[in-house]
Amino acid sequence: MNVAPPARRTPAARTTRAAVHSAEVTLSDGQRFASLGGVVVRNRRLALVWLRRQALRLANGHGLLLAPEPVRLPRGDVRPVRFHGSDAPEELRRWATEGAHQDHAIRALEAGFPALFTVLDPAVGLSLTLAGWRGHPTDH
Repeated sequence: MNVAPPARRTPAARTTRAAVHSAEVTLSDGQRFASLGGVVVRNRRLALVWLRRQALRLANGHGLLLAPEPVRLPRGDVRPVRFHGSDAPEELRRWATEGAHQDHAIRALEAGFPALFTVLDPAVGLSLTLAGWRGHPTDH
């Protein structure tokens, strides 16, 4: 019996998908949602840095420019949001600046879970969610 050996896969023939992480900020009224912006980056740390930057941008002046980040990020800052109270901006600022929140988010991403943080603006019934996950936006 004459059987050909199995074909060897060459490096060019391998189809590997580079590990990427996505991050997005969404706004919802409970029934509908809208994306305020998002990015695809090469690792979980950059996804978290982008989310942190967006949280601070939203909290610190409703879209005013902040000092540049030490890590170069893809452009794609979220559109500004006008909050009707101070609770949501304070929660965003706390999430972005307190180490425990950042540690929890990076551990979730390391474990393959999404990192989610939601703040509410009860005056108008809106919620704003920062989300990061492994994969492309279509994988979410």
